[in-house]
Amino acid sequence: MAVRHKSTIKRARQAEKRHHRNKAVLSSVKGAVKKVLTAVDEKKPEEARALLRDATSALSQAVTKGALKRNTASRRISRLAIKVNALTAGRA
Repeated sequence: MAVRHKSTIKRARQAEKRHHRNKAVLSSVKGAVKKVLTAVDEKKPEEARALLRDATSALSQAVTKGALKRNTASRRISRLAIKVNALTAGRA
């Protein structure tokens, strides 16, 4: 896209800012989710529960910032919760 007009220059600047912000938010979400999955793999139910809370918070925050869609975040939270609950149910 040829960025020639004032408005297109501004939109390009805004898009780049959004891109960097979204990338940072999604990176932190990925890290939080990965920690939960690691705890589940290592069969640490208490740690997994605590990390699930953090991951849920990170996913909800990503929705608030517009980096993720609401249904996507809900689906990811649900899948993580299923894994953590299966781990705690298997322990009991």
